[in-house]
Amino acid sequence: MASTSRSLLSPQTRAEHLARLEAATAENPLDVFVVGGGVTGAGAAFDAATRGMSVGLVEAQDFAHGTSSRSSKLMHGGLRYLQMLDFKLVAEALRERDLLLTRTAPHLVKPVAFVFPFFRKVVDRAFIGSGVALYDGMQMVGRKRAVPMHRHLGHTKLEKVFPALDGDKVVGALEYYDAQMDDARFVAMLARSAAENDAAVVNYTRVIEYLHDGPRVVGARVRDEESGREFDVHARQTILAGGVWTQQQQELAGAETGLEVLASKGIHITVAREAIPAVPHTGIITQTEKSVLFIIPNDEYWVIGTTDTPWKQDVATPAATSDDIDYVLEHANAILESKLTRDDVIGVYTGLRPLLQPVKKGGDASTKVSREHTVMEVEPGLTAIAGGKYTTYRVMAEDVVDFAIKDDFPGRACLTTSIPVIGAQGYESLVRDKDAIARRYGFDAVRIDRLLFRYGALLTDLLALIDEDPSLNAPLEHAPRYLRAEVLYAVTAEGARHVGDVLERRTRSDYEIRDRGAAAADEVAAILAPVLGWDAEREQLEAQTYRDYIAARLRSEATHDDADAAAAVASVPEAPGRIAGAASHVPEATARA
Repeated sequence: MASTSRSLLSPQTRAEHLARLEAATAENPLDVFVVGGGVTGAGAAFDAATRGMSVGLVEAQDFAHGTSSRSSKLMHGGLRYLQMLDFKLVAEALRERDLLLTRTAPHLVKPVAFVFPFFRKVVDRAFIGSGVALYDGMQMVGRKRAVPMHRHLGHTKLEKVFPALDGDKVVGALEYYDAQMDDARFVAMLARSAAENDAAVVNYTRVIEYLHDGPRVVGARVRDEESGREFDVHARQTILAGGVWTQQQQELAGAETGLEVLASKGIHITVAREAIPAVPHTGIITQTEKSVLFIIPNDEYWVIGTTDTPWKQDVATPAATSDDIDYVLEHANAILESKLTRDDVIGVYTGLRPLLQPVKKGGDASTKVSREHTVMEVEPGLTAIAGGKYTTYRVMAEDVVDFAIKDDFPGRACLTTSIPVIGAQGYESLVRDKDAIARRYGFDAVRIDRLLFRYGALLTDLLALIDEDPSLNAPLEHAPRYLRAEVLYAVTAEGARHVGDVLERRTRSDYEIRDRGAAAADEVAAILAPVLGWDAEREQLEAQTYRDYIAARLRSEATHDDADAAAAVASVPEAPGRIAGAASHVPEATARA
């Protein structure tokens, strides 16, 4: 099922969406205006648009530019929250995970198995086993199971399932299921879903001032970062989905009260699949003294993380230090037979969790702060949301829209439990036909599965580009996991405006390739240039800026403290004309995966 023109986020539709936002005057305001283009903001725009309201969304940088592209890439209930006795959060997250798997996003979310190793046979089997049994039991309340039941693994069976584990330390395990996704792609699909339902959705558009009529917020003044043009957007209700930028935006609005959000840094590393032998599609979860360690199978590599440390630097420049990387390697090696080294690390990415701080607390124990979300009217007409988990983004969106419109549109019920994310309709039929599609276009089994997981039913759009220009069926020379058609589609349908948008978020080359996509920058820039109207000088500048940005990230990974790491990342913008640490950054909101 091909997408409709309304869902396309092309240069042409971007101009149209900007014009629609500018047309939202005091006499003809938007019903809902969302500030922040992460998973919560995009989810709120989709939710409000499906209720039949006029909706706008702006994001100062790219969709999912912040935390929403830097998670563990899991849709899960959160086993460790059971240990914290947070049963409500776990049950809600499991319901949302199953809804995504079975109804609203089966093309973007898929089951993944995890092995939870035992180090003390009797104690761990009883303690971990009872926790996972409860976790599984909560998935059967009032609905059909979306993933298989857990099972216990003895030492011999475990050696066959995950032979990379250290057999001298591990005495058995328990295998259970959760789900995984590509976080940045998920947000892009949500943004397009909002546009499909007639929302005006624009990236690289920054809020520079909140508009007031007396004490009431009635919209915002925004600046198109591509042209520098400023204009007012009026709205009956404004929703701030700001993640770790929430307090900055509350201050910009002049709010005397608001939500307090603590930033916690989490880093992940990637290593090649062959570095850790295991049965396909099976990962590891184990506890550390500070957080949880995941070893997650993802495409042709492993994602390993995470850390959980307070971030005191500019929230616009999260960065990993050498010590962070060593910490992850050390804890992975504590359970692996063959030890990983820094030479095994292909990529590193860093995100900040927006953690609600309901009361002032001393110390740096950020893991004690609530993961649950809160909605608050920080000024009349301005509603903020923060906290939560990536998995519960839909509930967060529903709650913030319900709260914001309760007076203006009473009775407008949420519909997103039944309206799927774009690309879901028709996905199953393409899965049935995937062998024929693969033969026609010369795809191997890995590529056709990857394309279906990235695009769902929208794969037909990509194939139409190849039919029109067969040269687009060639892989990128220096990033062969992706086709040239995917780069063209990113700029003509998915809102990409810069080389970094493609290499970091429309593809994940910045952590899937050892050079972080630097060598692919020229080829990507050449594909983007004619669509975006770049001349040869701008094309070269885009590619070089991305390479310089990656070099800055690599410098940060050689530092030993957060201040030096942040300074390294802040020294170079990701895209021409954009400084990473700009204080006026209008954020995206997300929640922890």
